[in-house]
Amino acid sequence: MELIVKHFQELTTEELFEIYKLRIPVFVVEQHCPYQEVDDADRNAYHVFFKDDSGILAYARVLPAGEIFEDVSLGRVISVKRRCGLGSEIVMRAIDVARERFSAQSIIIEAQVYARPLYEKCGFHRTSDVFLEDGIPHIQMKLELRSDFPVEKS
Repeated sequence: MELIVKHFQELTTEELFEIYKLRIPVFVVEQHCPYQEVDDADRNAYHVFFKDDSGILAYARVLPAGEIFEDVSLGRVISVKRRCGLGSEIVMRAIDVARERFSAQSIIIEAQVYARPLYEKCGFHRTSDVFLEDGIPHIQMKLELRSDFPVEKS
């Protein structure tokens, strides 16, 4: 399994196709959310994913401050196999990218309520009441990064 970190402009057309092929069936079809899943924020994001010979196994995008939120943010977190640790691992790698590429001191996410334990395990804490986004219960969460927060090198 290989970790790949690329800015949008560095992605090959095949990689971009595989990313969208992974995201759309889950975030639009499976969750019954007819929304613009492919958005302009992708162009300013770093795309972080684990890949092997079978394709992309887990994915997250890292967005600069000001793109969606005032702080750096993560989104579109997905793992092909659920509840096996890949989700937590891709979040931790995305945090590393946020620090390395955007000098993030804090990170904001809007998490589906069911995924709260995954993000809490990675250090995020809840900062909002539950709200509906595209008919799905979400909460806003934040991670405050300390200067001594370990950054994993890949």
